[in-house]
Amino acid sequence: MIQLYSPGTSAVHRLGAGVKLLILATAALALSLVPPSAWSIAGALAAVISLYALARLPLRVLVGEIWRLRWLVLVLGGALLVFVGPVAAWISTGRVIAIVLLASLLTLTTRMGELIEVLRGLLAPARRFGIDPESVTMTIALTITMIPVVAGFAAQVREAQRARGARSGLRGVVPLMVRTLRHADEVGDALAARGAV
Repeated sequence: MIQLYSPGTSAVHRLGAGVKLLILATAALALSLVPPSAWSIAGALAAVISLYALARLPLRVLVGEIWRLRWLVLVLGGALLVFVGPVAAWISTGRVIAIVLLASLLTLTTRMGELIEVLRGLLAPARRFGIDPESVTMTIALTITMIPVVAGFAAQVREAQRARGARSGLRGVVPLMVRTLRHADEVGDALAARGAV
């Protein structure tokens, strides 16, 4: 769902990382706390899509981001449709999609180094409570960068299953976990070799 930096010179790319984080946090808070309507959610989604256009990202990028959310839409939307009805299902699912697409836009238009610097600055006051800002920011950065890596592993596992004529299912979880844990070990070894842990 969340992609890494895509170079560009648009107004969205040039906007500071701190401002973009503030916009994301404000939008997520507003979408979560303000009682929405079906029309306001449609407006929020239209606004997020227009931000992708403002960032001058290719249409395939937006389509790819939406495609990655298909299972979330099917599972969450389907469950809500059954239990609370179509309007509430649209509002709740649309809210989640808007926030995730906005978070993806943040990582697509902001270098990881800039995000880390902003997060480190925000977490600096926590040092007086015994929290190490560098460790927390590194953990967040690793988490963000691992999401597309694990998604890539999942795609490779699916392709391997299709090549063997096997159906996708729970059997694909084991090789995905093995690849993910192996990659985590390699990252841990690299960090240890550099004295980062």
